[in-house]
Amino acid sequence: MEIKLPQHAELIIDKLRDSGYSCYAVGGCVRDSLRGVKPHDWDFTTSAQPDEIERVFSDYRTITVGKRYGTVAVLIGGELYEITTYRIDGEYSDSRHPDEVRFSDRIQDDLARRDFTVNAMAYNPYDGLIDLYGGAQDLSFGVIRCVGEPRLRFEEDALRILRALRFAAVLGFTIEPETSDAILDQRKLLSGIAYERIREELLKLLCGENAGFILRRYRRVIAVFIPELKGTFDFEQHSEHHNRDLYRHTIAAVNNVEPEPLLRVTMLFHDIGKPLAQTTDKRGVCHYRGHQQIGAAMTREILRRLCMPSVFIDEVCDLIRWHDERFKPETVMLKGYLKRLGADAMQKLMLIQRADILAQSPFKREEKLSNLSAVSEELNRIITSGECYSLRQLAVNGSDLLHIGIGSGVQIGQTLDTLLDKVIGGELPNEKESLLSYAKNMIDNID
Repeated sequence: MEIKLPQHAELIIDKLRDSGYSCYAVGGCVRDSLRGVKPHDWDFTTSAQPDEIERVFSDYRTITVGKRYGTVAVLIGGELYEITTYRIDGEYSDSRHPDEVRFSDRIQDDLARRDFTVNAMAYNPYDGLIDLYGGAQDLSFGVIRCVGEPRLRFEEDALRILRALRFAAVLGFTIEPETSDAILDQRKLLSGIAYERIREELLKLLCGENAGFILRRYRRVIAVFIPELKGTFDFEQHSEHHNRDLYRHTIAAVNNVEPEPLLRVTMLFHDIGKPLAQTTDKRGVCHYRGHQQIGAAMTREILRRLCMPSVFIDEVCDLIRWHDERFKPETVMLKGYLKRLGADAMQKLMLIQRADILAQSPFKREEKLSNLSAVSEELNRIITSGECYSLRQLAVNGSDLLHIGIGSGVQIGQTLDTLLDKVIGGELPNEKESLLSYAKNMIDNID
């Protein structure tokens, strides 16, 4: 089985071999190459120890931050390549890092410590594919399987539990039964993992093609670090607008939106406030007034805990707060929303509402989609035509108002806001002379 290596990868392997050491491309780059997918990066494993790697690549810039664990990064052609000595990991008392690392001169030792069979393959042009655990077969069958005993692998590093789910979601694979059972049985080990590490795996998982199945099958795993989702499990909505329980509706909504982190995270939490907002009328129909605000507040706490960036948190929470708004394809109304939320948020809301509608029951679905289409069309017309809906587009600015005698910063802001509302409402043209004249009259009347 032959893999086409890039020029720099061949250079690394050849330089180490010429110096008397064995070297292989290893891990994800081998997996992706066998799948016919271009690897994002190339990693290497070698019999050379860290000091020897540095010596072999003394003509190149090297970075030794991971040297303690056997890794030396080499900069070649503007790209960074990690080269790691074959190693045997000791005990993992913190479920993250080995307490000690022993270097080895055997590729077999290095592959034995890796997480999943599809990641435990090595390759060089001289020895071909080194596949001791059936990784190539698992890859062809679409299976995620631990190397060796699954429970031991997860005890060593509990994040592997979430990595297994992420690989299954992203690659569209299934998880082998013994590995799956261990994931469910040992899910609570994730409570000891730093949220920064969980965040990265979760975002990748959510954007995977198989995200919906993984979220459903392993919901108890996700609930270890997002316990707030438990309230949505098996929660019947008792509404003609819904034919799924709340969590299944959530999963369907996630599947229906583009695989971008902001949109997928929004859909995961868009209705999380419903259980706390539920009321039931005399007919036994449930209502959820205010669930958007409750959900936005809950989501803010969750995303802070997951160490998401502040800007990302604000965007997600704004989208949740407005996701159930009843927009109409009316120009003045939509310009008002554009003024308040901005074009980017409004366009994202269209995607979110469409995903939400498609995850609901067929009741009035076509009517909802038709209205949403009309709203989207009018939004796009307003945005592309350059019609005024923001202060940036207004024909006057603060300097113009200063020139006609409006000197207070607060007064300038209030005047600009009033002028914008008049333009949006069609009461004034977006023309400098007309706007300044109206502003001057406003000030004169106040005086």
